[in-house]
Amino acid sequence: MKKFIIKGVEDDSILDQMEITAGDILLSINGLPVTDILDYRYLIADDSLEVEIEKADGEIWLLDIEKEYEDDLGVIFPEAMIGTKTCKNNCVFCFIDQLPTGMRDSLYVKDDDERLSFLTGNYITMTNLTPDELNRIIRYRIMPMNLSIHTTNPELRIKMLKNRFAGDVMSYLESFYDNGIVMNGQIVLVPDYNDGLELAQTLNDLKAFYPVLQSLSVVPVGLSEHRQGLESLRLFNQEDALKTLEMINAVHDEMAAKHGEGFVYPSDEFFLLAGIPIPDSDYYSGFPQIENGVGMIADFKASVTESLAQRKISAAMSPVKTTSKRIGLLTGRAAEPFLNNLLAEIKAHYPRLDLSLFPITNHFFGEAITVSGLLTGCDILAQVKPQLEKNPIDLLLLPENALRSGTDTLLDDWTLETLGDALGVTIAGVAVSGEALLQALLEA
Repeated sequence: MKKFIIKGVEDDSILDQMEITAGDILLSINGLPVTDILDYRYLIADDSLEVEIEKADGEIWLLDIEKEYEDDLGVIFPEAMIGTKTCKNNCVFCFIDQLPTGMRDSLYVKDDDERLSFLTGNYITMTNLTPDELNRIIRYRIMPMNLSIHTTNPELRIKMLKNRFAGDVMSYLESFYDNGIVMNGQIVLVPDYNDGLELAQTLNDLKAFYPVLQSLSVVPVGLSEHRQGLESLRLFNQEDALKTLEMINAVHDEMAAKHGEGFVYPSDEFFLLAGIPIPDSDYYSGFPQIENGVGMIADFKASVTESLAQRKISAAMSPVKTTSKRIGLLTGRAAEPFLNNLLAEIKAHYPRLDLSLFPITNHFFGEAITVSGLLTGCDILAQVKPQLEKNPIDLLLLPENALRSGTDTLLDDWTLETLGDALGVTIAGVAVSGEALLQALLEA
């Protein structure tokens, strides 16, 4: 067994106060060895711990720790103790296979790791899950588990994932269900594969796992222009989207009538493709899969409307004067009509705000990619710079979902600073939230 050599400890954390430092070895917690981050998370979930540490000089320290149940010890994990289990599938719809060459190495990593499902919300196919790992999830009560299901037809799932072991999906779902391991499911829908009657059967099969399978999202396949050597797939058209929404909403409405929650939710892209209005917030039953692009527009709109109403009340007591600073908002093509209407609503409340929308066509991945989360610096520069030369602005706002998490770096490694220098304008990231957008506009 590899030794758990502590990379570091958080300042003022429990272990920092007990003089544990980088290089010390974590031997056990409550007498049980720690093999990875899941063991650690499970074993520290108590208010009384006995932690065994080996110091750099070989001395063994036995620490008796009393803490709040939810408190962390402050361990910074070495990379070797986290690792990443990579995907064993070769899915026909895999977006990583469609990336252009020359991007940073981390973007080409295909993870399929149950630990990342729990820790960061990643979706796993379960084809990487050994019996021991399945039992550990059940023993530790690790949940929710986020699962890429796609279809309940074993032969079709083998075909789509190109893995002869991919057909056993129902047995994993049954194990999680029988043991009360809460799940979220995802279906990447591919025309002429798992749509139509196959989707109807999958939805019928999966609704039987509710409420342990607490939510299910359906998202359309994304296709870039870098599919050389890959299978020929097509995008959904408006007619496809309308039929798909009708099928999903039949199950959604049935489950909402029975249980008060819709259970299955199509991504915003289906409504945009179909050319029909995005539902109100109530449709999404608390937005269980908003990080998957499901209900993001409805939540954003509701947040703007609520924030405007609150600010109207505040302004009646203490009027706010907005300046005429010129502000631009970047977006993908999909949200352009929605954001045009939303900016008009904001400007109706704040007439002196000078707002412009900059919808970006995605040439980097291909024009079929229309979401803001896949915007790149090179596309923004090429399309925005000529406009700014004619009509300069003071501030450009970029949705934070286009940035690498916790950084100011876009997918093609442009940073906000370097992109702003090239454009001759200040660029700031803004959270994908109506309140955050209003705050950024008014603070400007």
